[in-house]
Formats: sequence, C-alpha cells, structure tokens
Amino acid sequence: MKRRSIILLGMATVLGLTAGTQTLRGQAAAAKAPPKIGEEVLGQWNDIGRKLIAMAEDFPEAKYEFKPTPEVRTFAAQLLHVASTNFGLVNAISGKKMGPTENDPSRDTYKTKADVVALLKKSFADGARVIKEHEGRMMEIFKDPESGNPESEVGAWLGYAEHSGEHYGQLVVYYRLSGMVPPESRPKPK
Repeated sequence: MKRRSIILLGMATVLGLTAGTQTLRGQAAAAKAPPKIGEEVLGQWNDIGRKLIAMAEDFPEAKYEFKPTPEVRTFAAQLLHVASTNFGLVNAISGKKMGPTENDPSRDTYKTKADVVALLKKSFADGARVIKEHEGRMMEIFKDPESGNPESEVGAWLGYAEHSGEHYGQLVVYYRLSGMVPPESRPKPK
C-alpha cells in the first residue's frame, strides 16, 4: 500500500511537472510571436499621441497663444494643426467624418485649453480605433488626403505619426523659450 502511494505520488508529480513545462513552452512560444504590423503602427501612433497630449495638458492656458516668432503658429494652433491633420487621415482611411474637415481649425471654434486638449485626444483616439479596425488591411492602397497620391495605409499612419513627432519637436522649443521643461524630458521618479 505504501509503495503504491509512493508510485502514484511520483507519477502525479511527473505529470504535473510535464504539464507545467508544456505550459511554459507554450507561453515562451507565444511571447516570441512577432507583432502584427498594426500593433507596431498603433504603438508608434499612441506613443507620439501620449507625448503631445501630455504637453497640451501641462502647458499653461495663459501661454496657449505664445509663439516664438511672429510668422509661426501659436502653441494652441500647433496642436489644432496636428489634430486636424490626424482627422484628415482618419476620415480618409475610415471613409467616415470623425472630426473637423478644415485644415488648421480656428481658435474661434476651439477657444479654451480644454477644447484644444479634447480635440487632440479625440484625434489620436479615433486614429487608434481605425488602426485596430484595419489591422488586416495595412498594406491596402488609398489616396493620401494631403498629397493625393496612392499610398499604403501603413505608410500613411507612420508618416502622419512622424508629422506629429515634428510638431512635438517644435513644441519643445515653445516650452524651453517659456522657461519650462517638457513633460517627457523631466526626471522620472525612481
């Protein structure tokens, strides 16, 4: 009886370890699966969106009309430009009107910091939703709303994320000239 119990306990242990090993192997294989194109695009889109939204929320409303030189856009106008450009792409790829269709919406329409931040957030959220919906269609060709040229969806999304990154870089200058440190450049708590 004792021997049988020991054998059964040993078999249960071996089976348990084998099942655990199989589970770990399955998890390791799943962890090594390459990301889908849409996931990588979404990561880029969300990353620059997060940085710009952090700036929009952080910059004082009293400085929203600041511009480094007379011929460039104000801080608010930069954000409105990014949002409207995002919506141009979102509208073109989705085939739906999800946001303003005019380029560079007027401050008369988006008067407060809260208005500007809300529009910027919506532009990135709507973009993220369309990227997820189009996961399997990233290589499809459509007509770019800015150039009118045929372009793959993946190329357009990455190009527009890069465009947003250019404006992020410009807004860093607005921060520095205002004696401020952009949120992304601040020391992180340890």
